[in-house]
Amino acid sequence: MIEQMRSAITSGEWPVGQRIPPEPELVTALGVGRNTVREAVRALSHAGLLEVRQGDGTFVRATSEISGAVRRMCGTELKEVLEVRRTLEMEGARLAAKHRTDAELARLTELLRKRDAAMEAEQWAEVIEHDTAFHVLLVQCSHNTLLAELYQGLTEAVKASVAASVDTSQPGRDQVSHTGLLHAVRDGDQEKAAIEAGGFFEELIEKFC
Repeated sequence: MIEQMRSAITSGEWPVGQRIPPEPELVTALGVGRNTVREAVRALSHAGLLEVRQGDGTFVRATSEISGAVRRMCGTELKEVLEVRRTLEMEGARLAAKHRTDAELARLTELLRKRDAAMEAEQWAEVIEHDTAFHVLLVQCSHNTLLAELYQGLTEAVKASVAASVDTSQPGRDQVSHTGLLHAVRDGDQEKAAIEAGGFFEELIEKFC
C-alpha cells in the first residue's frame, strides 16, 4: 500500500503541490481498508512526501524522502539549504571538471545561455527553471552515481532555493554569474571549479541570509 502510493508520487502521477485522491477513492482503488490508507498517509507524511492540511485534504510535498526531509528540516531557512548545496556542488563541480563529456559541456553551456538570456529579459520563471537544470546537470557531470542521486533527490529544495535567491528587484547583469564555473569545468580546472562553486554560494548566503 505504502509502496503503491510512493510510486504514484515518485513517478509524477501525483505531482508536487497537487492534492491526492480522497480517502474513499483510495480505499476503492487500492482495495484496502480506511485504516490502511490512513497509516500509509501518516507514514508518507512523516517521510516528508505528503502534507495533511486539515479541512483541505492531503497534498504531495516532495518526490523523495531525502528532498522531503530537507524541506521539512529547513522550512524557511534558506541558509541551511544553500549550505547543503554548497557542500555537494563543490565536489560535483570538481569532479565535473575532470569527467564531463563534450556533449555534457555543450548542454551546460546551452542551459547557462538560456538562463542568462532569461535574466536579461527578466523572465524570472524561466530563470529558475534553467538555473535549477544547470545545477542538477553539473552534479550529474561528476559521473559519481551516488552524488548525482543524492542531489537529484534534492531537486525540489534546490528549485525552491533558486527561486528564493533570485533578486527580481535587480537587472539580470547584477545577478550571480556562473560563467567562471562553466569555464573552469570546460578547461578541466578541478580546483577552480570547486572554488567557483563555493564562491557563488558564499555570495548568496551573505546576500540573502
